[in-house]
Amino acid sequence: MILNASRIIHRQVLTRSVIGQVPVRFLNLHEYQSAEVMRKFGVNTPKGGVAHTPEEAEQVAKSLSSDNMVIKAQVLAGGRGLGTFKNGFKGGVHVGVKTAGEIKDMASKMLGQLLVTKQTGAAGRICNTVAVVQTIQTKSEKYFAILMDRSYGGPVIVASAKGGVTIEDIAAADPSAIIKEPVDIDTGLKPGQAEAIAKKMNFSCEKATNMAANQIKALYDTFIKCDCTMVEVNPFTETPDGEIVCVDAKVNFDDNAEFRQKDIHARRDITQEDPLDVEAAKFDLNFINLDGNIACLVNGAGLAMATMDIIKLHGGSPANFLDLGGSVKTPQVVAAFRILNSDPKVQGILVNIFGGIVNCATVAQGIVDAAKEVWGGSPKVPLVVRLQGNNVEGAMELMKNSGIKCILGEDLDDAATKVVAAVSK
Repeated sequence: MILNASRIIHRQVLTRSVIGQVPVRFLNLHEYQSAEVMRKFGVNTPKGGVAHTPEEAEQVAKSLSSDNMVIKAQVLAGGRGLGTFKNGFKGGVHVGVKTAGEIKDMASKMLGQLLVTKQTGAAGRICNTVAVVQTIQTKSEKYFAILMDRSYGGPVIVASAKGGVTIEDIAAADPSAIIKEPVDIDTGLKPGQAEAIAKKMNFSCEKATNMAANQIKALYDTFIKCDCTMVEVNPFTETPDGEIVCVDAKVNFDDNAEFRQKDIHARRDITQEDPLDVEAAKFDLNFINLDGNIACLVNGAGLAMATMDIIKLHGGSPANFLDLGGSVKTPQVVAAFRILNSDPKVQGILVNIFGGIVNCATVAQGIVDAAKEVWGGSPKVPLVVRLQGNNVEGAMELMKNSGIKCILGEDLDDAATKVVAAVSK
């Protein structure tokens, strides 16, 4: 029985999260960058600054004139507080730091170092920036988020009177603690809607409830005006004097709106991304790196899922999801092979093309050109090619006359069987 394709895609998402990659579709900014964006819309965030050297961190700490500070490694991965730098320094987040000298010392152990967390995998992620902020005194912690939800056909506010831990843990422990409020994307928040949500979040006083309602409106403005796909604040904090502070924020942005949000997208930090992802994006290739050893080169996301399923069915393991798309040209095919060739874990390649919009001969020419440009003649690993559809006859003739060493598959099942067998030798 063929594996469920949705499980494969779910694993892709988890794998990308584990190795700390940025999702293909949604730009992700560092915490300090997200806070800067939100502040423009009136969101209240902790006072502080960022630093790229220990000396800069010390100066930020001095400017705060506080004996209770937080230093945070700016790495695009969760679990920073429990992470360990490869130099042995433990923790990417330190709370309650008393002096500027301590901040400088900690920054010197973080900056330029790889932080390993539960989401980065063993490779870790480089820390080039630290944020130094004033510690927020906490009376209570809440959870607040806005995200796009297909089932609602627009934005949904998700909130809880309980915060400071993951929303999944809150939902598992007490599903009734989760507040869900859909928002009409055309008309926005209804009169009184923000106030109603704030009341459900159970703040301790009227001052805090009113400020929370205003912060919810400011966060919704951020979400809509910046073309966000998600705004998450955890903890959404009430201080002892009834102030509301968005202590920790994560904001994702829709890549399709880059033409409207050039300033935001210019802040993308490619040092936090898989280099293969970055290279693929240059050629408009849809690419997700996985942990298997059989590379997949296909046209169409559905075909990619089916290809990965059948590889798994025959005992193999996909090394990637690489979709050429419908308007592919020969140089993109060559670029795709260059990306696959640069991945040391790839021990075999399966090309599975169903030509509708795509001309099979275009892909075949790309294979021939890649063999010359990338491998200097013939592939260095087993290459199995299955072509079907638009101009397949011309494509097969081109392949047969090219002298390129490859294995031709009669259909997808045959091709998958052959590539798994070739890699297993």
